[in-house]
Amino acid sequence: MQITREEVVRFVNKASDIMNENKDYLIELDANSGDGDLGLTMSKGFEAAREKVNASDEADLGKLLFAAGSAIASAVPSTMGTLMGSGMLGAAKALKGKESLDAAGFAAFAKGYYDGVQKRGKANPGERTLLDSLKPAADAALEAAEGGCDDAKEIAQKAYDAACAGVEATKEMAPVYGKAFVHREKLHGVPDQGAIVGSLLYKAWTEAL
Repeated sequence: MQITREEVVRFVNKASDIMNENKDYLIELDANSGDGDLGLTMSKGFEAAREKVNASDEADLGKLLFAAGSAIASAVPSTMGTLMGSGMLGAAKALKGKESLDAAGFAAFAKGYYDGVQKRGKANPGERTLLDSLKPAADAALEAAEGGCDDAKEIAQKAYDAACAGVEATKEMAPVYGKAFVHREKLHGVPDQGAIVGSLLYKAWTEAL
């Protein structure tokens, strides 16, 4: 199947719904190793993105995602708000000028999102961050596209499954940044909340498609 403007808008709407549904869970996890506001940040940020794309008639998917990313970054200028907004802007750059996406286009979204976050945050996979779900998702999408899969829905599912596996892997990773580093002893066996946010992004894609 092809991803059109309709599916992208639905994706942003689903992402907003899912972040809101998981707000309390993310707050609880973040309270153990952060400021405890992650759920509020993601709920507010993606609600802003929802409002922006629903009010737009932009056909260029790159420009539409740019509007969504800018809305997130503006609404919640915290660390994670900035990173998630930067991911959307990275995806927007990769998809500039496109009015529909095939499987390869979805892979470009996933890689662009990862690149946007990594460039802004300067972290690396394996350091117990958001990247530990975004990188497996991007790799899985690219592998599927290069392997001949031409169904964006199928690739989205593969990306989501890989992101979830990435979340699971963070249980054994030692944090190296911020308050998570300070509380690292009690985080063994607990998934990273940032990585969970990344997996929820791809859950939104599977529901949108």
